[in-house]
Amino acid sequence: MCKTNHMLDHLKDRNRVWASRKVEADPGFFKRLIGQQAPEYFWIGCSDSRVPASEIVDLDPGEVFVHRNVANLAPPQDANYLSVLQFAVDVLKVKHILVVGHYGCGGVAASVDGKRRGLVDHWLQPIREVARFHCEELEALPEGRERLDRLCELNVMRQVRNVATDVFVQDAWARGQTLAVHGWVYSIGNGLVTDMNVTVTNAAEAAALF
Repeated sequence: MCKTNHMLDHLKDRNRVWASRKVEADPGFFKRLIGQQAPEYFWIGCSDSRVPASEIVDLDPGEVFVHRNVANLAPPQDANYLSVLQFAVDVLKVKHILVVGHYGCGGVAASVDGKRRGLVDHWLQPIREVARFHCEELEALPEGRERLDRLCELNVMRQVRNVATDVFVQDAWARGQTLAVHGWVYSIGNGLVTDMNVTVTNAAEAAALF
């Protein structure tokens, strides 16, 4: 005889309250979501639970297509990321790709603290490469939060480069598709995003910037 699992009843209760609140405010909300999603934005962000993509930019479900992983990486050898990128660009035809890191990122800190954690060390290797490439700039900053915050910014800029030089994005530009790649860093402390001013809108800009 199957036992009823009540472990997550509190979450299911919250779901029902949330759904009722949405319908009360907008009776057609869920009916609209049933239709094909057509987001203009593709968000590549960190898995950190304090960085909810659609809430940060005050958009509803269906308006942002999201891919999240530890430390918001866009590694050209990762089939998961590449599959989502291709779907966003070729199928959904998003107009904006946002690479969004955040200050106080545990993944960024873990990449350079010298501790061994197993498989995630391999995943974080690209950030160590960024740190080595910018070692003089980073070492000129006080050790601790300021240095790590700058590494968060440099990592975002590197991931923008990865996205903008990817064949899916390059091919989209070649066929005249409107597509821009942006780099932001979010502050958990005040809820604001900072634009890293590395926006790329075509192949020529990508070549000039990177």
